Amino acid sequence: MQNDFFNLEEQKTRQLEGFQDAVKHAYENSPFYRRTFDENNIQPEDIKELEDVVKIPFTRKSDLREAYPYGMAAVPLEKILRIHASSGTTGKPIVAGYTKKDLEFWAEGVARICEMAGVKPSDIAQVSFGYGLFTGGFGLHYGLEKLGATVVPFSSGNTERQLTLMKDFKTSVLVCTPSFAIYMSEVARELGYEPSEFGLKIGLFGGEPCSEAMREDIEKQWGLKATVNYGLTEVIGPGVSGECTESRGMHILEDLYYPEIINPETGITLPAGEKGELVLTPLFKEGFPIIRYRTGDITRLIPETCPCGRTTRRMDYITGRSDDMIIIKGVNIFPSQIEEVLAGFREVSPHYRLVLHKQKGFIKDLEVQVELTPEGFSDRFRELEALEGRIRRHLRSTLSLAPRIKLMEPKSLERTTGKAKRILESEEL
Repeated sequence: MQNDFFNLEEQKTRQLEGFQDAVKHAYENSPFYRRTFDENNIQPEDIKELEDVVKIPFTRKSDLREAYPYGMAAVPLEKILRIHASSGTTGKPIVAGYTKKDLEFWAEGVARICEMAGVKPSDIAQVSFGYGLFTGGFGLHYGLEKLGATVVPFSSGNTERQLTLMKDFKTSVLVCTPSFAIYMSEVARELGYEPSEFGLKIGLFGGEPCSEAMREDIEKQWGLKATVNYGLTEVIGPGVSGECTESRGMHILEDLYYPEIINPETGITLPAGEKGELVLTPLFKEGFPIIRYRTGDITRLIPETCPCGRTTRRMDYITGRSDDMIIIKGVNIFPSQIEEVLAGFREVSPHYRLVLHKQKGFIKDLEVQVELTPEGFSDRFRELEALEGRIRRHLRSTLSLAPRIKLMEPKSLERTTGKAKRILESEEL
């Protein structure tokens, strides 16, 4: 496997060569990119140095939806060995096709991410991501096998059986969403188990943002080292970046992916260290190449070198999505800001929901539904009223806006085995 300790000049050379190859392949074989480049008077030969990448237009999610199902293909379909797709809950799904070469690169990249997190060939890893069109299950499965670990392909759901097999098989690595890890600890306790006694050592979490509060809760409950990794179907799936054991951001596999940070409003590239929207270009994809894809994820590139010694740049943890930003009365709000505030209250569980009350299409008000812990629940109205007031004041201080607060009984909000659904909309007359 490739290592992650590169000479910086060598790394830049590799990235330039990889980007040039990706652009040439896309132009020569993808009707979409041939049309896009020609319309913008761009030729592959125009990319002479990395600074030239800004000449190429961004690829957006809408482009991929319009290309459904095979419009992004750059090889004959008989060379596509596997197809994955996004959920398509807001329109046509995003389709990703993989050649044999793509699958090999993908597995190696995920293996490197797992190795960074501390996984060893001697580990037994339980994959509790859903298998199927979602890239998470298969992506981690083949990456872990590439590393040499033993894989238990359980998929999601059937939580009680998951826990039984976790104990029986002596699972040491858990792969799932952070919210499912929290839910599994709750179910374990209901069954009379102590989660910290299961013997888990490492958690590989992805599929949704994981706040520091969630990480601390998972580590406390399970007694494991919680690590997060990042990827998305449009680019490849999981394996774009991941944490090393230092937990100071996620190392990007820069020999496989070229990252940029842009101002989401202007599209202008930002200097290292400034927060903006992440743009990614995979440097190896044959089947469905993607050039300068706007991920919508808000982060920054960390300029300092990681104490672990790896020279690959790190991206900071995702703080939100440019398309998930909520604008209420002129105030920009990310759900992650609310989550961080709620984490400071011991009476509150990690489960919450945001309800956007709309009127004529505009967001009129925000309601934060907060689930209480059994210890925080009280039948005394004044105590609950005081807690509600404290939460509202802290949110006002952070958001410059005072949302409605609705305290919910313990375990009243829906649990999920996949990505947690945090935002609901309510149209008012």
